[in-house]
Parts: sequence; C-alpha cells; structure tokens
Amino acid sequence: MRARAMYLIAAIGVITACVMLPGPASAASVPAPVACNTAQGACWHPALNARWQYQLQGVAAYASTGGINVGISATPFTGGAAVHPSVFDIDLYVDQAISGNNTTLDTAAVNAIHAAGGKAICYVSAGTWENWRVDANQFPASVQGAKNGWPGEKWLDIRQTSVLLPIMEARVQKCRQAGFDGVEWDNVDGFSNRTGFPLTANDQLVYDASLANLAHSYGLTVALKNDVEQVPDLAPYFDYAVNEQCQQYNECGGYTTYFINANKAVFQVEYKLSQAKFCAKANAGNRNAITKTFDLFDTPWAPCR
Repeated sequence: MRARAMYLIAAIGVITACVMLPGPASAASVPAPVACNTAQGACWHPALNARWQYQLQGVAAYASTGGINVGISATPFTGGAAVHPSVFDIDLYVDQAISGNNTTLDTAAVNAIHAAGGKAICYVSAGTWENWRVDANQFPASVQGAKNGWPGEKWLDIRQTSVLLPIMEARVQKCRQAGFDGVEWDNVDGFSNRTGFPLTANDQLVYDASLANLAHSYGLTVALKNDVEQVPDLAPYFDYAVNEQCQQYNECGGYTTYFINANKAVFQVEYKLSQAKFCAKANAGNRNAITKTFDLFDTPWAPCR
C-alpha cells in the first residue's frame, strides 16, 4: 500500500539496460530487462480498458471462493448498467480470518476468477517485512528497518538482494503454483521514504528491475506499484501499472507517456477523492480507476467506467 508520507526526489533520466546511474562507485548495475517466459506461463497482458478490483481483506460470506467476492458489480460513474471487474488484485494467501492459518494459497479465488473469465494478480509485499507471513522468520534483523505506518510492517533494506531475492523467488513460485496470471510487488518505493536505511534511487532501480525479471522468469506478467518518480526508468521492465492516489497527489502524467502510449494498462485507485473530482480525467486518460477505502475489503467498489 502507499506509504503514509512521500518525500519527493529530483527526477532522474531514463536509463538503458545495465548502465550505471550516477552515484557511489560501488553502486550496483541495473539488470537488463528479461522478457516474460512463455515456456513457463501464458504471459497475460491486460487490455487497456480492463476493469479491476482491489481486495486484500477476506470476507467470511465468500469463504468458498477464498474470501474474495468474485461476483461483485456496481454502476459506474458514467452511468448505465452495472459492470463487473475482469481483473482481480488479491493476496497470494487466503486471509487468516477466513482460513485460520497463514499457509493456504488462494487457489479457490483464482479458480473462481478464471471460471468467470477473469484474471488474477498476485499481491506480494517486496519492500516490507510483515510479521504475520509464513516466511517472516527468514528475514534477518539486519534487513528490517523502520516501521512503515502499517501494523506489523517494517521497511526492508533492499540493498541486501542476496538475502531478499531468494525469498521473493519462493513467493513468486507460489504465485505460479496457485495459478495467478500476474504479480504486484508492493512497497517498491522505499528510497523515497524514511526506511531507516540510506537507500538511493539506484538501489531502488536495481531491486525493482530484479523483481520484474523474477516474475517474468516464471511466466507471470508484472505490475509497477506506485514509485512514480521512477516510472520513466522502470516502464520497460513492467507490463502494467498499479497506482494509488495519483490524482490526489497530481502524479498521473507519466503513466500516459510511459504506459498508456505503450499499450500498457494502468490500474488506478483513489481513497479520498470523490468520483466527481477524478473520474472524468481518469477516463479521458484511459486509466482504469476505482474508488476504495484503505482497508481494501470487497466493498466499496466504485468504478469510473
């Protein structure tokens, strides 16, 4: 989820693969983009106008579908008949409030989404340690930093890729195992937040690009989550974008240039703005925008189109 506070940095230029950005002499090189591996998976790419749902909290009434309301519908801001999402961004695991454990992959939801003709994006936090995760004990204290504003979460030292990337690979393997179509790596903008570590823009680029390549190696497409300052540099690595509150913070412009114009979908969510204040602009910009609340239950779900 979006950090509680954002600290803007100076814009950095577009990089080419494996070119070193200005910084310390010891700065790591940004890896070249890796194409999605069609031998591993379908490498699904959403349509530009794909309608989406963002649900990370399970609901007991939908226990049979992993706590996810796969039949949700609503009248869009534009009016007319009720519409349904075709893309669901949900957690890798069934909510513990539903399953009673932290180990059940949400294959039930994925199967139900697929049965209805939809696609499922696997939510995984790659930039924070979460104390309730089944693999939480694999993160040494040395990679755990400041609290990020959400209960039980701490920022990670993303410079320690030899520690973090094997953990993230195990997670993406589980996304593949559960049948997901794509991955959303969350909290991948630590360098612009107070993490407790002296992270640089280059550190973030190396980590985010590595995560995108990791998803692609398993035949999964991948979303760039927020990190708006680095959209120009990271767009070549990512297949679509998930953004929180870009209209509230006047940060949507880069998505047109680097995603929409490249035929890559943008999934936008606003939490505080009324639809009258953002839907018309989001629709004109061809972004798939919805209104949700921060808790990310199934409802409210209010699509702009």
